[in-house]
Amino acid sequence: QVQLVESGGGLVQPGGSLRLSCAASGSIFSIYGMGWYRQAPGNQRELVATIKGGDITDYADSVKGRFTISRDSAWNTVYLQMNSLKPEDTAVYYCNVPVRSRWRPWGQGTQVTVSS
Repeated sequence: QVQLVESGGGLVQPGGSLRLSCAASGSIFSIYGMGWYRQAPGNQRELVATIKGGDITDYADSVKGRFTISRDSAWNTVYLQMNSLKPEDTAVYYCNVPVRSRWRPWGQGTQVTVSS
């Protein structure tokens, strides 16, 4: 289906903030919503945030209260605002449909490194 392109990662100190973007040339809307995943070396891929119809959002306990998922009005871009970053947030972040049977081809991801 559509190609997913993630951007916005970087190196930040603990307590810092980053805003990630997930974009495509056209709408990336899915009736199953969209989500952000992350994967650190040696770890399983983890779903950390989702946004669905009606802008219903959900978050993993590990990021709740610190991360916010949102999208633009046309569903061209989905964002992940990350505040109060911790070293354990270090990972490659990907966007995709938050339903395994509906996954699209994975993008390249964007690296987030939290270190002092």
